[in-house]
Amino acid sequence: MDTTFTTQNIIRCALFTALIAVGAFIKIPIPVLPFTLQFLFTMLGGLLLGGKLGAMSVLAYIALGLMGLPIFADGGGIAYALRPTFGYLIGFCIASYITGTIANKVGNPTLKRLLVANFIGLVIVYFCGTLYYWIISDFVINTPIGLWPLIFYCVILAVPGDIFLCIISAFLGKRLLPIIKKSKTHYKLEEERLS
Repeated sequence: MDTTFTTQNIIRCALFTALIAVGAFIKIPIPVLPFTLQFLFTMLGGLLLGGKLGAMSVLAYIALGLMGLPIFADGGGIAYALRPTFGYLIGFCIASYITGTIANKVGNPTLKRLLVANFIGLVIVYFCGTLYYWIISDFVINTPIGLWPLIFYCVILAVPGDIFLCIISAFLGKRLLPIIKKSKTHYKLEEERLS
């Protein structure tokens, strides 16, 4: 995957940053944790942009939210980093990088490779989210949470929907990767012709 800062790559990163922000507002209400489509767009960012650019699009989203834009699921601002659910956003960034790196190690990834990459990303997101939730609850806001409630609220309630999103993302990635690669080739040929 091309990770240079071409105009095309910057536009793609910006597009995925915007999609992640929009995904935060497409909510399915469940107790404690809002279930949103952010996970879908962070995984697609990794698959379609590659690990580095996918992670950069998530990092840009996090930076904009921490600067005060109300683009997170429940608002924005620097204080959002002290919310127990902020760990999922950190997980999105790491997972997008890992997912994109695994998926794009080969020129034409199979559906199986995309699914494996997404499920590894899923584990990373839930590990980061659950660990951060526990740390903030127990040591920052001083509302200790037991192991079973932690696993129930942070994993069991939300993971079925995200498993579905892993599958959707892999199928979309399989369809869209050849189109993106073709457009990159066309863009490079056009640049060479004009220079």
